[in-house]
Amino acid sequence: MIAKHQQVVCFFFPQDGIAIIQPLGGGLVNDTWQLSLQSGRKYILQRLNPSVFPDPMAVQDNLRKVTEHIHTQLTTHPHLSDSINRKFNLFHLVSNQAGETSYQDSTGAVWRILTYLEHTCSLRSISTPAQAEEIGATLGLFHQLLADLPLDALTDPLPGFHNTPRYLEQYKAVLASSYNPEDEDCRNFIEQHRNHAFFLENAQQQGKLGQQIIHADPKVANFLFSADKQRVVSLVDLDTVRPGLLLHDIGDCLRSCCNPLGEEVEHPDEIIFHADFFAAAVHGYLARAAKLLTSEDKRLLVDSVWLISFELGLRFYSDYLANNCYFKVDYPEQNLFRARIQFALARSIEQQYEQLRRMIS
Repeated sequence: MIAKHQQVVCFFFPQDGIAIIQPLGGGLVNDTWQLSLQSGRKYILQRLNPSVFPDPMAVQDNLRKVTEHIHTQLTTHPHLSDSINRKFNLFHLVSNQAGETSYQDSTGAVWRILTYLEHTCSLRSISTPAQAEEIGATLGLFHQLLADLPLDALTDPLPGFHNTPRYLEQYKAVLASSYNPEDEDCRNFIEQHRNHAFFLENAQQQGKLGQQIIHADPKVANFLFSADKQRVVSLVDLDTVRPGLLLHDIGDCLRSCCNPLGEEVEHPDEIIFHADFFAAAVHGYLARAAKLLTSEDKRLLVDSVWLISFELGLRFYSDYLANNCYFKVDYPEQNLFRARIQFALARSIEQQYEQLRRMIS
């Protein structure tokens, strides 16, 4: 793999070389490294997962359009990121001397290099309502910055993403060839709740929900905090940017940031959806982007957090049954373990449903 790294660096920086390279983050799809060159410059090096993204050049084109649009917005309307003592920043795609931003190796895998944001850190989970409010406000700002980018400006990199009925069909197909009595808790939870998995599609068909370009994976780890962990300064991992429902992003964001124990805890039954984090994150979001939401968005907001937890648990469990072909794992049962955590989170949301709805009101 080191030889591949050197080939990529030579493609982008023919007069420079690798001084230090080390794995970065815990992404479940792509491979990421922090790269220090002999010249002293720092970058982010990434390899797109070809088994997940069938059209990596479309992913790159989406990334270019979105980053260029956001940088233009920040330059034209600097008050958007400066308000509320916030300074939002975003990486740039690096190009070589010919203006190319992608390198394709002999296996067909696509590589890229991004600018490095100094004095930032990524968190697996958060510990205070203030951090939750920062995350909510940053997602609201992100949606605001992309609100005028046309839906047809991007290619959908993952058709069917966040389509819960489709994931249920895939689960049904893989379940037919796999059965283990030790997994019965997951199967029972899915069966008990599968009929509640269609409400977003129904509301979308009726034209009641807000749609625009969304992030599609705004979990806690994709928000970069300042070094003191007090402010969010950027939102990264934009490979999934696509036309979609605002509720998909909001639900996924709240699912992640309101679970301070994180997604790799030892005992899933300890998972609790924290209502105070929820209130703070929603307050932060609405302060920046309330005008983007329809009345139906607000009515279904809590339901959407539950649905994304259910959907992700369903995807983890299905991937486990299919021998872990999508999400990266360190041991064979890890996706089963992850599924149980998401289902526990969904149960915690159910238990607090009325309280959370009153918070929105």
